[in-house]
Amino acid sequence: MSNTPFVPTPSARTTVPPRDPKGQREGFTTGACAAASAKAAVRCLVHGTELTEIETTLPNRSHVVFTLHRCERHDGRVVCSILKDAGDDPDCTHGAEIVAEVVLTAAKGVRIVGGPGVAVVTKPGLGLEVGSPAVNPIPRRNITEMVEEELEGTTYAGAVVTLSVPFGEEMAKKTTNARLGLLGGISILGTTGIVKPYSTAAYRASVVQAIDVAKQRGLTEVVLTTGGKSELYAMRLHPHLPEDAFIQVGDFVGTGLRHVARRGLLRATIVGMMGKLSKMADGKMQTHAAGSEVNMELLARLATALGGSDALTAAIRVANTARHVLELCQTHELVGITSLICQKVSEVGTRHAGLPLDVPVILVDFDGALLGAFPERTTPPSTPPETASTP
Repeated sequence: MSNTPFVPTPSARTTVPPRDPKGQREGFTTGACAAASAKAAVRCLVHGTELTEIETTLPNRSHVVFTLHRCERHDGRVVCSILKDAGDDPDCTHGAEIVAEVVLTAAKGVRIVGGPGVAVVTKPGLGLEVGSPAVNPIPRRNITEMVEEELEGTTYAGAVVTLSVPFGEEMAKKTTNARLGLLGGISILGTTGIVKPYSTAAYRASVVQAIDVAKQRGLTEVVLTTGGKSELYAMRLHPHLPEDAFIQVGDFVGTGLRHVARRGLLRATIVGMMGKLSKMADGKMQTHAAGSEVNMELLARLATALGGSDALTAAIRVANTARHVLELCQTHELVGITSLICQKVSEVGTRHAGLPLDVPVILVDFDGALLGAFPERTTPPSTPPETASTP
């Protein structure tokens, strides 16, 4: 493979639909586009034919066909790309070109390399190795699966996939990447492959509608989750509840709580992960990343209240993410902070509802393990299905 990073020249082969700020059209994640681009490049290398489209399997196991923006041969390597269509979500990467340059190898395994426009991890706490490209675990797995699917039955055992995003560094200036220590570009993200426009007024309206449906069904309790992944885990924790009781509120937990109270339901259980719940514990009932940040000072105070050392609280104050705080507490063997966060969320949520409402809270990790709860509970969820969405 050439040591010179691939820098694509402008191409007008494909375009993406314009975004409707009031719409609810779903789109695709950078991870889904990266996996499909890599799959197309491998197929082109193996079969020697130029492609105009590629079918792929998303992390949620649904099948889609992407139109390729480019498919080019360059001295034993192939470069394919897809323009990311984020649907109606206000995503700064809408229209970004997600490029995969692939070289096949005799050595087994798929190695994923970051090229221009893909961020490099420079701080801990993100679940990624410092110094590695910012390609999250689920997209990594999806890319690997799609490449290996194309290699099956060939004489090649592996591949090197170099991902790049033209103008990615400029796009990243509209995100919190730099603050998190993700430098030089955007991250390759996505838990299902699908982007849902959580930040639109239409999504807020859908939360209200879902609560109304639960009321009409005669339910007295609902479970509010921040996305599909936490919802799957919540369903494992509440097998007695019907599907209509589970409502993905996205960033609008405050909207959900108030409408549940107004409709006269008795209980709204919140199930989420460390980052979102840490924001809620600080009184933020609208948790979109662009509008709220994790209050590290609050988390440091909670650690102090539990008997945490001065060294731990000092480390928490300069921590990179809420997940990093959790790692620090585990390293220092400080237990109870997750349940204390749940208690704070319950107290804030009960006040925010404005009317009498029981608000239990459960904190799970990215694999569905029960990390904390208020009131306390000890029954862990069963192993969740592989199909998962946003946390």
